[in-house]
Amino acid sequence: MKKIKIVMIIVLLLSNMLIVNYIYADDIQDENIDENNIQIDIEEVSVEPTKIPVINSRAAVIYDRSSKTILYGKNENTKRPMASTTKIMTSIVVLEKANLSDIVEISKNAAGIGGSRLGLKAGDKITVHNLLYGLLLVSGNDAAVALAEHVGGSITDFAELMNKKAKELGLNSTSFTTPHGLDADNHYTTAYELAVMADCALNIKEFSNIVGTKNYTVYINGNSKNITNTNELLGNLKGVYGVKTGFTNGANRCLVTSTKRGDMDIICVVLGADTKKYRTQDSAKLIEYAFSNFKIVDLKSLVEEEFRKYENNNYITVIKGEKEVLEYGCNITSIGNYPILKEELQDITIKVSTIKEIKAPIYLDYEVGELKVLVNDKEILTVKITAKESINKKRIHDYFKEFIFDYNKYIEETVMGE
Repeated sequence: MKKIKIVMIIVLLLSNMLIVNYIYADDIQDENIDENNIQIDIEEVSVEPTKIPVINSRAAVIYDRSSKTILYGKNENTKRPMASTTKIMTSIVVLEKANLSDIVEISKNAAGIGGSRLGLKAGDKITVHNLLYGLLLVSGNDAAVALAEHVGGSITDFAELMNKKAKELGLNSTSFTTPHGLDADNHYTTAYELAVMADCALNIKEFSNIVGTKNYTVYINGNSKNITNTNELLGNLKGVYGVKTGFTNGANRCLVTSTKRGDMDIICVVLGADTKKYRTQDSAKLIEYAFSNFKIVDLKSLVEEEFRKYENNNYITVIKGEKEVLEYGCNITSIGNYPILKEELQDITIKVSTIKEIKAPIYLDYEVGELKVLVNDKEILTVKITAKESINKKRIHDYFKEFIFDYNKYIEETVMGE
């Protein structure tokens, strides 16, 4: 009878372990990188220059960092769980609110969290800086909770800070309830909004340095521990310099990747891939597709040339104003480089239009026209054309001055004629 009880206890313990692993499925061992397999996965990827890749991931986006535009999308606006890519926003909030040199004492709550871990125990002491490396390189959920408690006081209060930042960034389809990304109700984002989030984070130098690090040594209680980045494409695919992996049973495989080659700088997001291999290959396919099919065009130079031509041949007449012709312009400095499909480079059109006349008074920056950039008849950019000056309406003494001037001129011409 005792043997049966012992067997039952063992079975229950094993069952509980399986349940825990099922719930907290984002774990370090599962994210370990086999460099040989990664290279094989990448080499299997072939991109036909004119074909949009077929991918396994349920949602994806290619986001150009310079123009803030989407180069490719698949269900990019669909709300989905995002697993540990959540930690991108966790990092943004921490880097905005905390000092990197702060010492954090690990709570029981942080030490007891499941899933992927840095390996922290209750009472351990570690800097915010080292916690961020543990958060972003090995996806430590214990580091996430420790940082949330340090900055926000509690997970709930820290989640409020995350949601506040999301609103500031205009992420209206994003909601956070945890700093780590383990499956939870009301915790989601979209592929597009995750790309915007990553773009914001990469503008923070410390974040960019961390996610671009392959190996690092953290110090816990003064003792060193070597950790390795879980991002399988970092160091294995040309130009990759970040960002973050993720995996839970609810979110499936997720990966946010930043890649720069020449003038082109993109963020690729894949959410909901069935396997790690699909995640790797989907990301590689999309990255290679972007760099094979798009060319960065200096729109500023094209717009400036076309606008000057128009400006030299088109005037805006001012009716009843102190000046007869209005000076106008457009904010060309706001225009930058833009990715355009190579096959459409000959189909770039710039259209400029302004009003022909306007009644005074006229105020500085008053809109008088617009400039549009079209590619293959599709509008990609619109810039307002505005008044570069204020012009007052003529007053009575202005008309009197004009009358005197015209009269004197008439007299001069009459006398000269005689």
